[in-house]
Amino acid sequence: MPQQAAPSPLAMLFPFVMMFAIFYLLVFRPQAKVRKDHERMLKGLKKHDDVVTTGGMFGTVVNVKPETVTLRVDENVRLEVEKSAIARLVRSHGAEAQLVSEEKRA
Repeated sequence: MPQQAAPSPLAMLFPFVMMFAIFYLLVFRPQAKVRKDHERMLKGLKKHDDVVTTGGMFGTVVNVKPETVTLRVDENVRLEVEKSAIARLVRSHGAEAQLVSEEKRA
């Protein structure tokens, strides 16, 4: 019976490299993009922005500090939460003001 040659270590490593590349393209890269977008949104928070917390509470930004944000959730009700607790921006006051100024020019 003829003896078969052992596959080269490089040929055995190729499937693992391909699996890592697929995971990177389908999982890690999009997740990093979402994280960067969220961090950019948190850095850009301004007074009067409407936001939603991770707990599902809607509020309007009243004050922005380096680590926390004060939200007005109702008349005379204010909550101070960590910036990381802000899940998404519902409406940006800056974008709204920009639209109003563009409408006035037209």
